[in-house]
Amino acid sequence: MPDSIKLPRQRPLWPVFVMPALVVIAAIGWSAFWFYAASRVDHEVDAWRAREAKAGRVYDCGKRSVAGFPFRLEVTCEDASVTLVSQTAQGAGDAPVTARLGKILVIGQVYTPGLLIAEFTAPATLAARGEPPAMQVNWATARSSIAGLPGIPQRVALVFDAPAVDRLNSGIAVPLARAAHVELHTQFAASSTPDHPVIDVAVDLTQASVQDIHPALAQPFDALVGARLTGLRDFSPKPWPVRFREIQAADGKIRIERARIQQGNMIATAAGSLGLTPDGNLDGELQMTVAGFEQVIPLLGIEKVLEEGVPQATLDRLAPGVKAQDVNNLLGSLDRMIPGLGKVVRQNAGAGLAAVVNSLGTPAELEGKPARSFPLRFADGAVLLGPVKVGQVPPLF
Repeated sequence: MPDSIKLPRQRPLWPVFVMPALVVIAAIGWSAFWFYAASRVDHEVDAWRAREAKAGRVYDCGKRSVAGFPFRLEVTCEDASVTLVSQTAQGAGDAPVTARLGKILVIGQVYTPGLLIAEFTAPATLAARGEPPAMQVNWATARSSIAGLPGIPQRVALVFDAPAVDRLNSGIAVPLARAAHVELHTQFAASSTPDHPVIDVAVDLTQASVQDIHPALAQPFDALVGARLTGLRDFSPKPWPVRFREIQAADGKIRIERARIQQGNMIATAAGSLGLTPDGNLDGELQMTVAGFEQVIPLLGIEKVLEEGVPQATLDRLAPGVKAQDVNNLLGSLDRMIPGLGKVVRQNAGAGLAAVVNSLGTPAELEGKPARSFPLRFADGAVLLGPVKVGQVPPLF
């Protein structure tokens, strides 16, 4: 028999507790980091609000709270509002406008630093200072994302599902604008530099319509527009009119690189470049290609104008330089010469205008359909289709 029996060597127990201890330390450290970050929210938000206030955008929050432990920060702002001061060409002459909405939820994920996602709760109302709300905006969902923080954002996206804008008249909502879906995307272009930033902008509208501005916008349409903005100097806080004035001074441009609009059987594409005059008006030219343009002619209201008699204000808008008395006298003379002839001319004015517009362009093909290509000019804010003025864009500063 062996003289002795070797007992198993007893292993120390301390390694068993190393991993749990490290987990506990990591949890404590992570918790300290999260609560420190949460404590910095108020400081960072207040600093951001101060910067925006210098640009004429005053943000307020009735109640602010922070949650989301352990892997994200969720900042909730209830009774949110933004007051816009001097953001139009009239500047201080315009009363400040305040937009209010129920709640904003901003989410920051720990594992995606520099990215913020926000959700907005409808409705929102807009009112001038001291006045009851004049407009109300509703939506099914509204979200935004901002990438590139805490510095200058590199990408910004804003998405609305089923937005609806109503004008409030004595508390009664009157439809103003509708859409099934709206998206706005902005980002720095590849050619952008810190001292000469260049911004790419994309707008996507699905089944959009706008009332009380122009009959052509009252029917639902889809639009996809891609543009590039040059002439920016920096991103320091300043009102938009000031920024547009700087863009004009730097000979900046709004380059429409691609635009497509479809309304029923009418399809239009456009590309070109627009600048700003010293008075803040748009000036430039877009080359358009349109298929089914005859569908738009009735929406321009030419037939109705002629049937009811032509007021000078309307002619000034549609055909500057033409006198209303001359047109009305001519139509009356036609009726006296051959009863009913003036009415025939009035009723066929739309077809005549379509022929005039068609004669201005050149034959083309668009998405397999016969089309015409012609310029759409912006002259000191006036929008001209050939010799016919079809709209007026207000000055940007």
